[in-house]
Amino acid sequence: MLRRSFLSSIPSLTAAFAAASSPLKITRVEAFVVRTPNTAASAADLMQMPAPGALTGGPGLYNRLDHATPSRSRHFSQAVLVKVTAGDLYGWGECHAPAAPRVHQTIITDMLTPVLLGQDARDVEALWDRMYSTQRLRGYSTGFHTEAIAGIDIALWDILGKYTNQPLYRLLGGKYRDRIPTYLGIGGATPEQVAAEATKAMEQGYAAVKMGLGKGAGTRDMNRVAAAAAAVKGKGQLLLDSLGAFKLHEAVQLGRELDRLGSIGWWEDALMPEDTISYPKLADAMDTAIVAGETLSNRFQFRDLFAAKAVDIVNPDVCRAGGITECRKIAVLADVHSVLWSPHVSMGTAPYMSASIHLAVATPNCVIMEGGNKHEGAFGNSLLAAPLDYFPGYAMPSDRPGLGVEFNMAQLQKLIVG
Repeated sequence: MLRRSFLSSIPSLTAAFAAASSPLKITRVEAFVVRTPNTAASAADLMQMPAPGALTGGPGLYNRLDHATPSRSRHFSQAVLVKVTAGDLYGWGECHAPAAPRVHQTIITDMLTPVLLGQDARDVEALWDRMYSTQRLRGYSTGFHTEAIAGIDIALWDILGKYTNQPLYRLLGGKYRDRIPTYLGIGGATPEQVAAEATKAMEQGYAAVKMGLGKGAGTRDMNRVAAAAAAVKGKGQLLLDSLGAFKLHEAVQLGRELDRLGSIGWWEDALMPEDTISYPKLADAMDTAIVAGETLSNRFQFRDLFAAKAVDIVNPDVCRAGGITECRKIAVLADVHSVLWSPHVSMGTAPYMSASIHLAVATPNCVIMEGGNKHEGAFGNSLLAAPLDYFPGYAMPSDRPGLGVEFNMAQLQKLIVG
């Protein structure tokens, strides 16, 4: 470049540098409850739990009060989408909110928004700490609080990606792999039915499937597990989820049976969430990998789990455990303790799925991800201007800036409540 040309370019370069260094102030934070089907429904219509005094229904001593079945939305799927606007940019995030989503919405609008407005959206981790500190001395470090934080945090990362014109995985340090394996949930009332489901999934390209191991721990459940395990043997693995069904002595007995089957990839949430003290004993008693973590919400809880050598794999939920900022720290902590991790991906929309994929490929110890067909539902690609890259058995991160998620607003508007 000639000296004269260079000197003439200085004003434009100076303007560009000034724009890049000027604050990107947050001007608006919006939280939307989405529901499918979006029909008129009362709170009573949306909540379902076993009746007081309901029993698990298992044989003998297994038949006791059912404390493990959570509240669920009856015939509905719900989530909270978060839109953060800063300057000319906006980002999408999401809270895990299958029940009482207006609680998340209120936390965002009444508590978190006032401490964010006017702040620089690029200070993602500092803003996470500011949000978390709003209630840390009052004991709110989990549940609705960290789920609400997660929605905003994911949106801020999306803005940062758009600001730098980089996909999220690049901001997290780059990809360790181009794709992340996914597993598929299967069911079936009989051994024959669940075996057929497992076989079909293997033929479609999945290397792992997951099924429930019921609270009754009766013969029917073990027969179903054995049939599914036989169907995938030599082709893949069977993952099991018990939703906190068992006491330690029961889990040890059942775990030894699972060890003998030989094709069980992991056993998830065998014990109640509060019974973390028993997990190291269960892990020591079994060869099958033990998984827990979807019920935990911050790195301090996971720190204690790792220190106790309680699990082989953890499955934090990016829309429950504080978003990308906190889940990334949990993944690093897991790696330090030689523990694998797998994103828990429950009921949710595209920001939930995309954030999980980006974080999965950008961490060295991620092994597989939940939600092999999440993109097919009413909250999936049907709401998007461009689809997520999901395929049978694996998912790939978008190379578009940020999360790579753009909603078809006409379709999304149909699911926004109110």
